[in-house]
Amino acid sequence: MYSVIIVDDEPWAIKGIRNAFNWHQYGFEIIGQFTSAHKAMEFISEGSPDLVFTDIRMPDISGLDLMRMTKDMGLDVDFVVVSGFAEFAYAQEAIRYGALDYCLKPLDIELADPLMEKLALHFSKKRSVRNNLILEALTAPDKSDLKSLTPFLDNASDNYLRVVIVYSNSEIKEGQAIQFGGIEQTLEVELGSRKTLYILKSDKKSELDVQLDAAILTGSNIKSIGISSISTNYDHMAKLIKESDLAASQPFLHEEQGIFEYEPKLSLVNSFIDGMASSIKEKRFEDLDDIMQKMKNFFSSYHLGMGEVVYVWNQVVSTLVGTYYEELKDMELDFLNYSELKERFENFDSLCSFLNDIFIYLKQLNGQSIHENDKHAYFTQLVKYIDNHYQEELYLKDLSVKFLINQVYCCQLFKKVLGKTFSGYVTDLRIKKACELLKSTELSIEEIATKVGYLDYYYFNKVFKKHCGITPTKFRKG
Repeated sequence: MYSVIIVDDEPWAIKGIRNAFNWHQYGFEIIGQFTSAHKAMEFISEGSPDLVFTDIRMPDISGLDLMRMTKDMGLDVDFVVVSGFAEFAYAQEAIRYGALDYCLKPLDIELADPLMEKLALHFSKKRSVRNNLILEALTAPDKSDLKSLTPFLDNASDNYLRVVIVYSNSEIKEGQAIQFGGIEQTLEVELGSRKTLYILKSDKKSELDVQLDAAILTGSNIKSIGISSISTNYDHMAKLIKESDLAASQPFLHEEQGIFEYEPKLSLVNSFIDGMASSIKEKRFEDLDDIMQKMKNFFSSYHLGMGEVVYVWNQVVSTLVGTYYEELKDMELDFLNYSELKERFENFDSLCSFLNDIFIYLKQLNGQSIHENDKHAYFTQLVKYIDNHYQEELYLKDLSVKFLINQVYCCQLFKKVLGKTFSGYVTDLRIKKACELLKSTELSIEEIATKVGYLDYYYFNKVFKKHCGITPTKFRKG
């Protein structure tokens, strides 16, 4: 909720302002009301509310004085001026000081909702920009910019830190923030319309032993909650974010709603990796299907997570490429991180299906299900479909079924015809569209990310920076 205070030397005027607007409907909460501008200024300097509704003419300190004083103090507070005077000079002066609006008493009820819509949009965009800057500062090697963005992460060696990431099935609504028991020091950062990051801080490690009640999942739109380990090192922030995101990615494996703590278990999958490596090198492809099935059951029984998926994928890719480079050089067999795997595959079953197709291909190198001309015709349709649906979730497995081309042959055709992989083609297309929108529209970066197919702003930001060399924020400014 956005915090609001009302300042007017007339109590009846304060009551009129309180009753004129549907505050909670638009995400606002009144946290104070003052007939004394002096007391209001004390409150503003200590509590820094988001918005101040203030009269202009008051004893000793005017509404314009309040605006000037907060600006001089460097406080990030917005104002709406309410006055009984319709003189243009007052309105002009208020706007010059940065007032969001100028309203006359008595307030026109018909203008109340349009004003609240305008204010809600302003604060939504303001929060979006702040989220972007905080996120970039959190993951940057130099965290000095954080001090100017939020006092929350002022360096203090006696603080413990923990990160929680929440994925939702639908857009997160205002007021749906999760409460963490008695932990008062919490920083909330939106990572996308369906993903929220919380940084928890305490001078007592025991307070960060987060015990979230599974009941919060009942009837909610929460998909999963991931909880990182605990650290006292601010430089480990990127690591903590990654840990919580890995934990929150558990539905990729089991499609289950839940609360998951980060717990690495990489050593448990070594026997399966060794078995697949031996079978691949010795061309015992008939053994691989059995190994894969046992591994899937093992992942389920021991509740292994996304970290183990990434480990298995990259180890198997290393063996495949090292053993059959020429045969597989056009495949999408790249080393991937957890975000890239989730972008490419719908779930763990889909990933295993792709590897099975690779194994079948190696076993039957000369067996093709359709003629070369047919493959190219279907491939042309597939590419056209991607061009028209790039903003949707796109998985090679689904497209190969839709356009009657084996996944392996799809990979070959992308490299042969377009000179890039399936993932590379989709990503290039999306980032190109994102660049166009950043330059030609005033949409927020989150809105642009969603429009080009990325619901996760954190991941979009990383992909954009990798392709363009700078963040979306800097690209737009340039």
